[in-house]
Amino acid sequence: MRIARRPLVAVAVLAAVLTVTGAVAAASPQPAAEAAATATGHRIPQPGRHTYTGAIDGAAYRVETPVRWNGTLLLYSHGYMPPAFPAPPGIAVTNSAEAETWFLDHGYALAASNFRTPLGYHVDAGYEDQLRLLDWFGETIGEPRRVVATGQSMGNAITVRLGERRPDGVDGVATFCAALDPESSFNAGLDLTFVVKTLLAPGEDIDLVHPRDPEASTLALQQAIDRAVATREGRARLALAAAMNNVTGWWSALSPRPTDPDEVIRQQAQWLRNAYVTGFAGPNAHADLEPKVGGNPAFNLGVDYRRQLARSSQAQDVRAAYGRAGLDLDADLATLDAAPRIAADPAALAHLYRNAVPTGRARVPVITLHTVGDGGAVPDQDRWYAEQVRRHSGSDMVRSLFVDRGQHCSSSAADEVVTVLSLEHRLATGRWPDLRPATLNAAVARFDPTFQQVVDLSTFPFPKQVMPPAFARFEPPALLRPSR
Repeated sequence: MRIARRPLVAVAVLAAVLTVTGAVAAASPQPAAEAAATATGHRIPQPGRHTYTGAIDGAAYRVETPVRWNGTLLLYSHGYMPPAFPAPPGIAVTNSAEAETWFLDHGYALAASNFRTPLGYHVDAGYEDQLRLLDWFGETIGEPRRVVATGQSMGNAITVRLGERRPDGVDGVATFCAALDPESSFNAGLDLTFVVKTLLAPGEDIDLVHPRDPEASTLALQQAIDRAVATREGRARLALAAAMNNVTGWWSALSPRPTDPDEVIRQQAQWLRNAYVTGFAGPNAHADLEPKVGGNPAFNLGVDYRRQLARSSQAQDVRAAYGRAGLDLDADLATLDAAPRIAADPAALAHLYRNAVPTGRARVPVITLHTVGDGGAVPDQDRWYAEQVRRHSGSDMVRSLFVDRGQHCSSSAADEVVTVLSLEHRLATGRWPDLRPATLNAAVARFDPTFQQVVDLSTFPFPKQVMPPAFARFEPPALLRPSR
């Protein structure tokens, strides 16, 4: 696929990315007659606001075109959704409904494939599905002047792959709450579940990989965490498990960061139970993942957990928790060292390195946005990827932004818009704009409160409320299980 490039045309909001006026940021929707059309084959784009839906080789998609297109297409890749969960209705084209409204009202076209495998692991199929959708868009709607690949969570492994491998089709990458390195994520998940099984469920019949009974093994790990939260000894061991991936103790996007040590561990336990065991790294997830990639790609052969704890940003907190519990940390580390280890299936490991692990050779500019308190897709991955890009592609190709909130994907629509506009400024001028937190927060503050709402994924049915701008300076810890 190759999308021809027309000369770039400056969009009015680009020049004002960091001095967004109230009139632009809080603009009410333009009058538009909504129309839906199934898009098949070649056709002349109809003028005005339209929705296109259909399927390409079994992958459903949704495309939204604005009343007056500015020539930019945002191509969105959704995140990981556990295979046991019900599929959400519709197909998201941005990280929030409010962001979708803003972008459409300001001339952006939006597109997203739901992928042939919308639930569970989807990076391989999703990459190909997005390329097919780009082809369809160019043939059916028109050739974009600029394509920005965006995404959520593990969907960003697709966005960065597009930026590394298909610069003929993508001009820039903007990631949100990214799990950029799937191999690292699966290894980190194995480390956490290995600690839980070894120290909190010794002797229980639990399969972490190649699960014979995924539901039973998942339930056993969940129950081990639930029991552990109730005792000081259990909480100390949960803190040790969390430290193996620098999992924060900040579970809610709408609440302040906890300061009580026991409450911090209780919230870390929520991450372990819900994001890892029930989510992308537990036995149910492996039952979905392994057939797709040719086996188990996660391993802990050769991992020195004593050294890994020493490198963790939470080592001191773990020692303090063990002290409060009167437990021998050295004895537990020795138990982990002596426990039987897990090897990856070579074909599966090779598959992930070939199809999902980024190289850091970014051929288009990349901007990342992550919440500081994300304990599932830890912000450490943003630091790792930025270091890879600087090493292979130069320091001017990447910028990392952080929002001081808890939970996963807890950025507002205004945060998302300001991030994308910052990338567009770089694409239009060749220079990054002023990305200091105070400048970004001033830009966010000019948006109508509707666009400053934050969704809290920690509580069903996912409440949201207006939150103050929270861009902040932040240096994530080093990623403990990088793939490169």
